[in-house]
Amino acid sequence: MATQGNITLNEGIPTIKDAFVVIVKTDWNAKIVDELANGCEKVFQQNNVSYETITVPGAVELPFAVKAWDRGAKARKADAYIVFGTVIKGGTPHFEYVCKIVSEGVTQLNLELTVPTIFGVLTVNTEEQAIERIGGKEGHKGEEAGVTAIKMIDLNRKLGNK
Repeated sequence: MATQGNITLNEGIPTIKDAFVVIVKTDWNAKIVDELANGCEKVFQQNNVSYETITVPGAVELPFAVKAWDRGAKARKADAYIVFGTVIKGGTPHFEYVCKIVSEGVTQLNLELTVPTIFGVLTVNTEEQAIERIGGKEGHKGEEAGVTAIKMIDLNRKLGNK
């Protein structure tokens, strides 16, 4: 389910073979984050994409876990990564710091790694806004991240990278 602005996201999902994605999610706001991951996993199951999920304590740790997996000699090499978290604004500047750290971290991963890292972190003002993004009127951002990963793997392969 995509929002009105992303109506074409679910159209033209390419068929890819032997794709493997690492989902990195946070323990923080687990009820919402787990639903993001569930939506993504549903898309992967429908499109025969294999995946593994790892969990980190909070959003700031997401980029580290991606980088650690990517450089790990024993880990299966990923065709893409997806990071899931939910950062809800509070009464202190902590929200802005966390959002900046995570978004810059994911940007850096996309510049350094040979495979894409999909940004699936909700940055919202209220819990209600987060809930609207896991199957409510704003669509399902977990499903959208799964579709985006498939499309980016396809693009990366067409460009001759991996």
